[in-house]
Amino acid sequence: MAVWIQAQQLQGDALHQMQSLYGQHFPIEVRHYLSQWIEGQLWDAIDLENPQEEMKAKRLLESLIQELQKKAEHQVGEDGFLLKIKLGHYASQLKSTYDRCPLELVRCIKHILYTEQRLVREATNSSSPVGSLMDSMSQKYHQINQGFEELRVLTQDTENDLRKLQHNQEYFIIQYQESLRIQAQLSSLATLPPADRQLREPSLLSKRATVESWLTREANTLQKYRLGLAEKHQKTLALLRKQQTVILDDELIQWKRRQQLAGNGGPPEGGLDILQSWCEKLAETIWQNRQQIRRAEHLRQQLPIPGPIEELLTELNSTITDIISTLVTSTFIIEKQPPQVLKTQTKFAATVRLLVGGKLNVHMNPPQVKATIISEQQAKALLKNENTRNESSGEILNNNCVMEYHQTTGTLSAHFRNMSLKRIRRSDRRGAESVTEEKFTILFESQFSVGGNELVFQVKTLSLPVVVIVHGSQDNNATATVLWDNAFAEPHHYSFTVHVSLLNLICFLSL
Repeated sequence: MAVWIQAQQLQGDALHQMQSLYGQHFPIEVRHYLSQWIEGQLWDAIDLENPQEEMKAKRLLESLIQELQKKAEHQVGEDGFLLKIKLGHYASQLKSTYDRCPLELVRCIKHILYTEQRLVREATNSSSPVGSLMDSMSQKYHQINQGFEELRVLTQDTENDLRKLQHNQEYFIIQYQESLRIQAQLSSLATLPPADRQLREPSLLSKRATVESWLTREANTLQKYRLGLAEKHQKTLALLRKQQTVILDDELIQWKRRQQLAGNGGPPEGGLDILQSWCEKLAETIWQNRQQIRRAEHLRQQLPIPGPIEELLTELNSTITDIISTLVTSTFIIEKQPPQVLKTQTKFAATVRLLVGGKLNVHMNPPQVKATIISEQQAKALLKNENTRNESSGEILNNNCVMEYHQTTGTLSAHFRNMSLKRIRRSDRRGAESVTEEKFTILFESQFSVGGNELVFQVKTLSLPVVVIVHGSQDNNATATVLWDNAFAEPHHYSFTVHVSLLNLICFLSL
């Protein structure tokens, strides 16, 4: 059920809270008459902290105004005449308000939708499957966005602490130089007559004692600042890993599973825009924290103070590198799968995409992707991170492609348009196993660097299982194999492994 329909059924304080969301900045009439259009847009796909997203927001503002004008034009009759004037006025008002700051419109509507969903969720105790599903999804999205907001606050907090630490350390170094200057003056007193030395020495000794006392206290303070900053970074990285697990191990895996079931005629897997926006936010936050940790390490090297901070910074750097490595390798995905029944000497296509490619500027040095067909055994070994012989099970023509960055959509992808399987090398089959039961997969692999060659990644991703045929008469049996595999693959294994107990049950029923 649409959120707006449910929001109109709110009562009491919840209704007042909902009404207070609207005003001249966004009239409630616009929400009412364009409710379906508003709820159908991908507001979450726009990163409010990225100025480059302004063009997307501008297009949404223009579309909103066009929808309002279209709605106004369709009003007829006496009542319709008044509504036509009012909607036209709102179109002009919104254009005037947000034309120079379209991201603020997105921020406003996101806030309205999130608040409405929260109010509806709190007021609804419905146990209907549809209501529960909508409630579950909106709650999940809300939790993810809350996680990003918490990460933003933590990252800004550590940035402020880092600047304060740098300022204090710079002042410490100045005072340290002052202590060296005083010491040099004391040393030079040896060349003076005794009377002059006695006259000047007490003052210099007092100054040296004062400065050294301050330096000792400040060194302890700096060490506390460093340890406090490291502890805050540990907290941020723990939350980052948790947020990344939700997005990669839950949301992205679910998208891949929907993609697999879509191959069996299930509903479309849906777009990747929201997933990409989440992954890009992760990449940006990870990189900001990585740079902060590197700056903290630079400050430590600039002014070494004995203590546990060196070990802590080494651990933080290792953790953040592991987090970004997981993000990059997991977001190298197949957007458009190759056909799962693959006929030799026949052209086929596929598309691979790196969800964080634009944010990490991978496109500045466009990587090349290579496609290879490998056996089921090799694929299983790769999934277990086992070393395998780097040999293919066949020859694919036109199997190299450079990734291209599409600025309008912010996507980095490689489109293999004219691949063709020239020949296939099969394994020795046992018993009654048919060629249409033997499964292969297309392995896509690439290498690219991040941060000016600071980090280099070897990435690999496997297609859904494919069955290779040489004649049209084999098509039905091959299709049956892949349908079976798609339907009963274990959720987190994505391919090749099926629920044996379920298969046995189905075989028993078929008898």
